[in-house]
Amino acid sequence: MGYGFAVAAAMRKPSLLSMRADQSSALDLSSNLTGGYVSRSKKDFVFIVNPKGANGRTGREWKKLLPYLRTRLAGHCNICEYITSGPSHGVDITREAIREGADAVVAVGGDGTLHEVINGFFREGQPVTALEGGPVHSTALGLIPLGTGSDFARTFSWRNDPYEAIERIRKGFRSKLDVGTITADTGEQHFFINVADIHLSAKAGFYASKFKRFGNLCYVLGSLRAFIGHENRNLKVKINDGEWEVFEKVTAICIGNAKYFGGGMKITPTADPSNGSLEVVILQDFKWYDFVLKLHKLYSGSHLSEKNVCLRSVKSIEVVEEMCKGDIYVQSDGEHLGYLPTKCSILPGAIEFFC
Repeated sequence: MGYGFAVAAAMRKPSLLSMRADQSSALDLSSNLTGGYVSRSKKDFVFIVNPKGANGRTGREWKKLLPYLRTRLAGHCNICEYITSGPSHGVDITREAIREGADAVVAVGGDGTLHEVINGFFREGQPVTALEGGPVHSTALGLIPLGTGSDFARTFSWRNDPYEAIERIRKGFRSKLDVGTITADTGEQHFFINVADIHLSAKAGFYASKFKRFGNLCYVLGSLRAFIGHENRNLKVKINDGEWEVFEKVTAICIGNAKYFGGGMKITPTADPSNGSLEVVILQDFKWYDFVLKLHKLYSGSHLSEKNVCLRSVKSIEVVEEMCKGDIYVQSDGEHLGYLPTKCSILPGAIEFFC
């Protein structure tokens, strides 16, 4: 056991529920929401909550959810809550929880919170392991969707219902989940669970983040803003470390480990986060009016039938500009990562997930 667990066996600790959101001390898994001594016969589940998600709705709903959470899970596990205080805090909390031997880390919020937790499972490109037990000890991933988009949950046809999510966690069924890797223009490696995308859609996501106060409407507003000054570009693509191919007048490239992005668009409808591959959709020579006329197809997933839409199933994909201008946006799971060039690949079965 890690240091936090050893201390727990010897002395009483305050509940994490009483900690202020701006505290940045090391994660203490010796405390739980019920207070008092922690049962060492139970597993430790860490719940990472973004209170500012969905314009503060996540924090409000989480407080209402706590009594039900205690009723359903306290008999099965030690419940440890941690409130994030800013960007990337969820990454740090997740890494520390895994190092201290947590049995599960549960993201409470939207796709942004889930993205941070996923990246917390890795450090410098390698999986984080427990200080004691190492790779033998497995920390599972859980999700309680309470955010604006919750696109990842849609892949499993889950309703945006936190009570159902708690029941899934309580039942304890797990499956192996693939994780995508993406290299930013700085050379830094990031991880994604849902969709990475390039050019117009990534630019739209960048601007959508500026309109979060409008809820799901932020994706529409972001797309409208992204069209200003947009031009389709020729891009060079290398699939599975093969030969370079030139795709002309590319509007967007979407690389899906799961099916949905942008608040419900079924952009990579053939994606399956447990099949060991990424589904790549390349949109070419789309005009602004094409999106207006064919928006319903993006939401239904029927856009694959369009003649200027290309689908590839890949293990890896590398994308660069044919004529380098350095202004082609790149993002993953809605998080802006910079600009081209970039490379994505798949890590099959990298994480256990409560399903």
